[in-house]
Amino acid sequence: MNVMAPKPVTREFALKLVKHVEDIFARGDVEAILSGYTDDIVIRFADIPEIRGKAAAEEFLRARFARQRNYRLRKDLRMLEGNMMGNYWDGEWEDAQTGKTMCGRGTEFWTIRDGKVSLWEATFNVWEKGGKSQTPIT
Repeated sequence: MNVMAPKPVTREFALKLVKHVEDIFARGDVEAILSGYTDDIVIRFADIPEIRGKAAAEEFLRARFARQRNYRLRKDLRMLEGNMMGNYWDGEWEDAQTGKTMCGRGTEFWTIRDGKVSLWEATFNVWEKGGKSQTPIT
């Protein structure tokens, strides 16, 4: 979203941003996603080593979307504090390598600077649709 975020970020802006990101991620629109990041974006995604900068973010996103076909996604804003937003997401897709339908859910926290995401921190849980949870404590 290439608009200046109010300082502090308003709930209206946050709700629009979450829906915008839901849409561009569901489409796998890497260029649109990258346009919403600062040049020095830092990504902490699940157990993947920290990603720094747009070039590394692009590599990560292209690899991810090459693996996910027919991605269906829903995001819901859960919190807003100053320039930090949190959302819950769930999705479903076909794995391009196995052909299996996969499900995922998690939480994300975005730090906003000058209307763009400068820090993306995310948890990510994934399992085969209809399959047993992989969480080791159950």
